[in-house]
Amino acid sequence: MLRMESPNGWWLITHPDHARLAGQFAAAWGNDRFRRPEPRSRVLHGISTHDDGWAARDAHPSITREGKPSAFSTELVGKYSAFEEIDLADYLAVRERAVRIIAEADPYAGLLIAKHTYNLLTAHADRSTIAPSQLPLLDTFLEQQLAYQQQLLRRIESDDSLTALEREPETIEEHFRLLQACDNLSLLACVAFASPAHLLHPLPLCDGSTAEVRVEPLAPRHFRLDPWPFAQPEWTFRFPARHVDGHRFASSAELEALFTAAAVESLEVHLTA
Repeated sequence: MLRMESPNGWWLITHPDHARLAGQFAAAWGNDRFRRPEPRSRVLHGISTHDDGWAARDAHPSITREGKPSAFSTELVGKYSAFEEIDLADYLAVRERAVRIIAEADPYAGLLIAKHTYNLLTAHADRSTIAPSQLPLLDTFLEQQLAYQQQLLRRIESDDSLTALEREPETIEEHFRLLQACDNLSLLACVAFASPAHLLHPLPLCDGSTAEVRVEPLAPRHFRLDPWPFAQPEWTFRFPARHVDGHRFASSAELEALFTAAAVESLEVHLTA
């Protein structure tokens, strides 16, 4: 779950809906400076579905020790530091499922998700928020993820529907970075991030160089991107969310009841060159 504070409560966005928004960004990506992803359908599939493994968990939102919705928020942008609030084994099982439910049918899309998962739990995870006794569990998971990535790479290497260029590790790395960029932009939108940011990795340009895309907030869910990676100079994207009244809740059951009863509404994010 992702949360965005409102004057009288919270907007709650599921992980799969956040990923669909990332997929919308990826579908619009590309212009005379920034390369469009190829193989297009498989890259877009990986980006749009990279959090599908969260669907069951997000159907039952829980609360933090402070009584807030346990969800990705503005405080967690750029880092993974809330492990003391979660059951690590359950969390890793969700991450594993998110990779495998896509990878078993489409190893190309699945490998992008596997690389994303590994990066989150290495480059961005704050290990100091994990109990020392739990660190072996995380490290074993990471070792298994690397081994699974190698299995997926072997399947990709023998996939005759892909061109030689599309199978190259450098191309796959490029698409992984696009997933990370679109994921991060979606996170910024879904939590209405209000500080300058960037899209994590230098991203490839048509001339063979790279550029870091900077994100400047102009208003809630309205951002300027520089350099501009899309074909048209302005975009409006929509994503579903549910609103729950109240900033703190007595129990997870109370929050879940409010969430289940809430109407699904459509929020907008505006992107400007």
